[in-house]
Amino acid sequence: MGKPELEFHFPDRAWTAPPGAGAGVAERVLAEDARGERRTALVRWEPGTDTSGEGVARHDFWEEVYLLDGAMHDLTLNQTFSAGMYACRPPGMAHGPWVSPDGVTMLVFSYPADPPR
Repeated sequence: MGKPELEFHFPDRAWTAPPGAGAGVAERVLAEDARGERRTALVRWEPGTDTSGEGVARHDFWEEVYLLDGAMHDLTLNQTFSAGMYACRPPGMAHGPWVSPDGVTMLVFSYPADPPR
């Protein structure tokens, strides 16, 4: 099941808090399939966002992230990642927790794990 066909347009969806997200996190879904399994979204963290209370994150889906603006600091790796950097995370890959003192905006693609062979 694929995402809808969309020609260039101004996205009309509002910024909303994703389910389970901490304070300061908002997303604007650009496209998704009917089940919400394949998504393209802008995600922004307000200055001061801190996900340390949520611990290390792991997903059962693929996630690709491109940082558009700002920076985020991975507390586990003790590394800061900034605009222009990219991550591709397979299902189960540990990442975070994070802090973003000045805020960050990212483009996020997510899609289901490959079916078993």
